[in-house]
Amino acid sequence: MASPPRHAAVLGRPIAHSLSPVLHRAAYVALGLSWSYDAIDCAPDDLAALLAERRGWAGFSCTMPLKHAALAVADEASPAATAIGAANTLLPAGGGWRAENTDVTGILSALAERSVRPETATVLGAGGTAQAAVAAFAQLGITSCGVLVRDVARTTNLAVTAERLGVQLAVSRLAPDASELDADLIVSTLPGDSALAVADHAWRPDQAVLDVVYDPWPTALATCAGRGGSTFVSGALMLLHQAAAQVELMTGLPAPVEAMRAALRAAVPDGW
Repeated sequence: MASPPRHAAVLGRPIAHSLSPVLHRAAYVALGLSWSYDAIDCAPDDLAALLAERRGWAGFSCTMPLKHAALAVADEASPAATAIGAANTLLPAGGGWRAENTDVTGILSALAERSVRPETATVLGAGGTAQAAVAAFAQLGITSCGVLVRDVARTTNLAVTAERLGVQLAVSRLAPDASELDADLIVSTLPGDSALAVADHAWRPDQAVLDVVYDPWPTALATCAGRGGSTFVSGALMLLHQAAAQVELMTGLPAPVEAMRAALRAAVPDGW
């Protein structure tokens, strides 16, 4: 017997560009589920009301600028989301909502696909995705990492995350000559072309760069890192694997990763 149709969505602002619907809808087709998945414009102040109106939904993916708000409005949270201090997933739980974070899974799985095994790491940015990156570093056994930001004063949440996870931060301003850019792994969580400030760094073949931006691809950062011989990892891989983890949380079924990958490749053929 086919399962009854259910509804899910990705929330954020702006949201029209999101490829989450491509991934989740492909998963539903592969799994034989007659579910729907939409993209809904939502600001942090609107999140609580939106959730109250959709209590029967199967779950929500939360992107910028909702990763802190999603954790704040949830009735409960997974240990991972609590430790990170940010959430990208909301699931129904006991009449309320449970916050989860699959960004760490997305980062670790993307790095594993490219056989990246760093001993040192630096994150660019200090938002919710940067918090997940620090959590990923902790799982890789990295106990100290660099942080490069445009405004050092905006690293409070990241510092709290790092303290909870036992990771020591070395925070500096974003610049191409920053010593933190010499790490084995650089994870850029900066939006748009913000990473242009460090793109001209002297990249090395023994380095890896993960840029969470995947459209347009390659980014300036990935292009410059590639010229230096560095391994570069597209944000499309991170998006794929974090979405696969969300599918499993929402449906209770194993995610059809290859079907999702094929759909994403068709949507952004140059994003890899």
